[in-house]
Amino acid sequence: MNAGSAPVKSLWNCGSLLFREKLLQNRAVPYYNNKVVMQDVIIIGGGHNGLVCACYLAREGKKVTVLERRSIVGGAAVTEEFHPGFRNSVASYTVSLLNPKIIQDLRLHEHGLQVKLRPQSNFFPLSACESLSFHRGFAETQAEIARFSARDAAVLPEFYAMLETVADVLREELLRTPPNVGGGLADLVRAGSFGWRAKKLTMAQRRDALDLFTKSATDVLDAWFENDHVKAAFAFDSIVGNYGAPSTPGSAYVLLHHVFGEVNGEKGAWGHAIGGMGAITQAMLKEAQRLGVEVLTDAEVAEVLVEGGRAAGVRLADGKQLKAAKVVSNVGPKLLFSQLIDQQHLSEEFQRRVRGFKVGSGTFRMNVALSELPDFTCRPGTQLQPHHQSGIVIGPSMDYLEQAYLDAKQFGWSKQPIVEILIPSTVDDSLAPPGQHVASLFCQQFAPQLADGASWDDHREAAADTIIDTVTRYAPNFRDSVIARQIHSPLDLERKFGLMGGDIFHGALGLDQLWCNRPFMGHSDYRTPIPGLYICGSGTHPGGGVTGVPGYNSAREILKD
Repeated sequence: MNAGSAPVKSLWNCGSLLFREKLLQNRAVPYYNNKVVMQDVIIIGGGHNGLVCACYLAREGKKVTVLERRSIVGGAAVTEEFHPGFRNSVASYTVSLLNPKIIQDLRLHEHGLQVKLRPQSNFFPLSACESLSFHRGFAETQAEIARFSARDAAVLPEFYAMLETVADVLREELLRTPPNVGGGLADLVRAGSFGWRAKKLTMAQRRDALDLFTKSATDVLDAWFENDHVKAAFAFDSIVGNYGAPSTPGSAYVLLHHVFGEVNGEKGAWGHAIGGMGAITQAMLKEAQRLGVEVLTDAEVAEVLVEGGRAAGVRLADGKQLKAAKVVSNVGPKLLFSQLIDQQHLSEEFQRRVRGFKVGSGTFRMNVALSELPDFTCRPGTQLQPHHQSGIVIGPSMDYLEQAYLDAKQFGWSKQPIVEILIPSTVDDSLAPPGQHVASLFCQQFAPQLADGASWDDHREAAADTIIDTVTRYAPNFRDSVIARQIHSPLDLERKFGLMGGDIFHGALGLDQLWCNRPFMGHSDYRTPIPGLYICGSGTHPGGGVTGVPGYNSAREILKD
């Protein structure tokens, strides 16, 4: 074909224009032909970190293609209709950790993102007649805690100040690449810079930081508080996405991990994305497409191609190949290195490290459609009240939180699981029909893999019934109010979102898998043992949650190369 002839050239230009307009529509397009195009960067996985990484690379003029296995981008941060007229965030379900720099740089508010703060922070039903509430206002929370312990209320300001001081240390490290053990001069500079920043802390603050990075939540909270309900309220954050008990060493860091966020400039606050968590990733998609990123859905990657010892592209599940100068993985390290890389390209020692990489967050995720709001015996009424707009946490005591984990280890799931209930339709009426509601149920502890070869496919409904029964003990109308439910067992989370072991963080947040050890010592700089292959997901520093930070940091390192 003579591309230089006027009619053909005109037709070619018209086709190119139509294709570009298609890409700029407010949705991704499926993989469409057999053509092999050489891109600067291919990103595996269209979750939020993959989209963030793509945007920052495209801002610097790189040709980027994002490949998403599902028919919709967003990874675990998506909104779906799970029953006619009822929509909700499917997996990720609340906003706090999304970094303000990323919100600003990617113009997410301009692309329609709105986040509303929770009117009330957390509500803890304790018994048939008692509850504990954490409010947005400090004075109200302190007064509430004073009902249980005057001493605990008195030390609360100091405890919050301690958490905030250590959280600020973590915030300073979020947008920095950790020092790579065994690296070069740049890594020595990074390590020295961190040491210099830590030097600003007093000795007492350094001890606090060490406690939060190494001890169990129980050890830390026992040193501060006396009342069991107060300790349990704080300990809840230590087991979110953590297959362990508050007494498990390292669980104090998980508590800290959940307090370094902010919403609309308010540190430590939690909020709701109007339209669900999918509103975040759809806003990211709009910015990516504005920057010229090619986003392809229904494009499952089966293998990372390695040629001459370097990553050279990917092979899709349908056999098509796409080539690129660099490949970036937004899937978890365990999935990447155990399923998408031919093992001949990895050393025996590294393969052993991959096998030992800990995944499995003990998470079971449900969405339910409700005919009415829960009627808690400790706070009666189905009319809208402040506690209905908070995080409702069923985990009334330290023993309750401990036993939930012990049950999961012995029986596969807790007989009385820990449940956080959010009812986003109380602040966002777009999610349910008038007078009805949707609720997110985030549940712990559920074994990532069941014993004796049992499958979650055979037990997911029974586990879901246990969760419904648990909530109903505190709100007797709950079971009868459930119109429909959407269930995600650990196995469902793995199959649907690629979360190995159902791990919402792409890997446990233990000291051995944090900072310069995440995902592996010697590879904390978002690079891998295979030149040209990078990681940008939650399996890298600073870890899980809808932060966008791994995607930002990874893009910076890729651009350096």
